[in-house]
Amino acid sequence: MNRRQWIQSAFAGSLSIATSNSLGQAIKPSRVIDTHTHFYDPRRPQGVPWPKENTPLYRTVLPPDWMALAEPLGIRETIVVEASPWVEDNQWILDLASNHACIIGFVGNLDPNDPAFRSNLKRFSATPIFRGVRWRGDLVKLDASQDQVLSGARSLAEHDLELDLNGPSSTLPQVEKLAQAIPSLRIVINHVGGAGDPQKLKPEWQAHIQAVAQCPNVFMKVSGMPEQTRPEDGNTPQDLSYYLPVLEHLWSHFGPDRLIYGSNWPVSDRGLPYASVFKLVSDFFQSKGAEATEKYFWRNSQTAYRWKERT
Repeated sequence: MNRRQWIQSAFAGSLSIATSNSLGQAIKPSRVIDTHTHFYDPRRPQGVPWPKENTPLYRTVLPPDWMALAEPLGIRETIVVEASPWVEDNQWILDLASNHACIIGFVGNLDPNDPAFRSNLKRFSATPIFRGVRWRGDLVKLDASQDQVLSGARSLAEHDLELDLNGPSSTLPQVEKLAQAIPSLRIVINHVGGAGDPQKLKPEWQAHIQAVAQCPNVFMKVSGMPEQTRPEDGNTPQDLSYYLPVLEHLWSHFGPDRLIYGSNWPVSDRGLPYASVFKLVSDFFQSKGAEATEKYFWRNSQTAYRWKERT
């Protein structure tokens, strides 16, 4: 048995103990909020800019579809993250949310380089469910020295909104610079910071995570892990031990207060079924105790997104 196998074996043994209380019952959070789902409908007259036609994701994906998978697991609330760059698709989701109470928050999609960024931000943030904006590294140049980026980020902070950031691990140094430049801005890194295959971690990712985690206004969304393994044979690993190098590194540097649950559904279907993704992170955080489980599955999202209870 090599060192990695020994560590994994020891963790598995402690897991079976730590995930149960004195009555032998599994630790369950009192509430679960999935902070990363996407909803869209290719049947609309205007269609959708994403996903592409003739792909498994090119199908109608609406709240009832998500609820059919989530509710049996005790998950009844979500924060939707907009992937479409079309400005009016922000309103489309807000209209959708008005009819679906399961949507507790919405992270829109607005480009800071758009001259109308400020006016659009003012427009959408007038709706309390609008909790922030997402920038993708392949669509918005995440350069913390750019005036447009800094100005847009400051506008978010002024409106008490957060910023979701998604990109390869090479963008993490820019996240660190942005967090330091605007300490009042809450930043949520998506999909474990583009870690890639957990068994082939790059030292650069590990170093960047350690650095950016030192910024107290940065949170990490533990989402998108299975689909990053990109198995050629389609057999995505389901064993928790496979993902421990990523999870333990994040835990070591972000701790219990700045890690957040998100499924990345329906994109997560590229990796594992919804229930399997949920089980992976449940097993890991339950091993850290009841308080950590409670924080990860919903309390930390309230700190990062400042979502409001729906009535």
